[in-house]
Amino acid sequence: MQSVDAAVTDVAHATKKFFKRVLPIMLVMLVCNQLNRSNIGYAHEHLEADVGIGAAAYGFGAGLFFIAYAIFELPSNVLMEKYGAKVWLTRIMISWGLVSFLMAFVQNEMMFYVLRFLLGAAEAGFFPAVIFYFARWVPVGQRGKATAIFIAGSSVAAALSGPIAGMLLSLHDVLGLRGWQWLFGFEGLLSVAVGCVVFFLLDARIQDAKWLTPAEKTALSQAIADEDAQHTQGANGKVNRWKMLLNPQILLLCGIYFSVQLSIYANTFWLPTIVKQIPGTTDLSVGFLSAIPWVCAVFAMYFAAKLQDKAKAKRPLLVVALLIAAVGTFAAAIATPVLALVFLAVAAMGFKSASPLFWTIPQSGLHPAVLAPAIAIINSLGNLGGFVAPFGFGIIKEQTGSVIPGLFALAAASTIAAGLVYFLRERKAPQQETGSVSEVRSADKVRTNV
Repeated sequence: MQSVDAAVTDVAHATKKFFKRVLPIMLVMLVCNQLNRSNIGYAHEHLEADVGIGAAAYGFGAGLFFIAYAIFELPSNVLMEKYGAKVWLTRIMISWGLVSFLMAFVQNEMMFYVLRFLLGAAEAGFFPAVIFYFARWVPVGQRGKATAIFIAGSSVAAALSGPIAGMLLSLHDVLGLRGWQWLFGFEGLLSVAVGCVVFFLLDARIQDAKWLTPAEKTALSQAIADEDAQHTQGANGKVNRWKMLLNPQILLLCGIYFSVQLSIYANTFWLPTIVKQIPGTTDLSVGFLSAIPWVCAVFAMYFAAKLQDKAKAKRPLLVVALLIAAVGTFAAAIATPVLALVFLAVAAMGFKSASPLFWTIPQSGLHPAVLAPAIAIINSLGNLGGFVAPFGFGIIKEQTGSVIPGLFALAAASTIAAGLVYFLRERKAPQQETGSVSEVRSADKVRTNV
């Protein structure tokens, strides 16, 4: 039987290996995911010119993705539990790549709507599956760090998507294809290729990992099992999964995450349009300028993660992040186009930092029996903000010729969300300990909050 010190060392080594081997795979998958989600933001005006898709139709089609995502997310996550992350994440990635590739051949509004809906159905379950995967592989003391790095990857992907989109859009009439066709076709096929590679690189269970020693497998599996046992004891051994999903705290989490997603996807789909108001911009310059807020967000998320590691409670940090998002968005609404880009960078630092801060709360407090479906529900209902934001902005743009009223609404939503955080219960982190011992001991102190 392993000694306590040996087990602590093995868990620390196994976790370090996970960060070096598995997390980069997840980040590559996330980059492909964000490229395929955000590319229509750069193709918007080209789709309007070539296919006749106006602002309202564009906003509705962009939002349909999230309706399908909400419908299919919970079933997708349940199937992921059944078939395992290796098979299911590969399936998700290949299917969304194929649908994105078909976007290169869109010919009218109805085809645009159908493909956007299918893309949402294909992607459903990706993010909660990854979060659940972390919960099955990473001890609670390091789980927040893994989540923060993963979500920070979305900002890196968003920063990359602009320049990549600008270069692909510049390939007008190369091989007889329009620039927006190159954009959808290339990024779609890239996801298919990466999905095929992921199948051979990703392991479904700790015991399947050939890159861990037998002792590391045993120690890591035991650490995760001990966390689960603590949750079960907190619930007196009786768990009603569906009753727990109706807990007001989960509904509150959905509302806060909805507000975060409003800001993220309003900027994802409409930031290029706002940037194009700057005089003298081209497709290529818009792509590079649109990357600025996301680059700023990467640095902000890094420092937020540093503060998060030291903080006993995440709620105050989450409130600050949401208020920064509100102030930045409000200032962008009343500023000139150039200054608006600066203030949107401030806002992005707020709402992107809010996302990893938010996910540490349900991740550490939810019972393992309800973790996967609860994350799916929070993510899917919260992601409806991805429907409301682009669709609402599209209607506002078509009716008023400006997206400024939409920015005011986003600022108000972030402010309300900051107030809602006050009602959120949170398990405070244990006293910080040095070395890898804290990573293991913190797992023994987990208690159920919902």
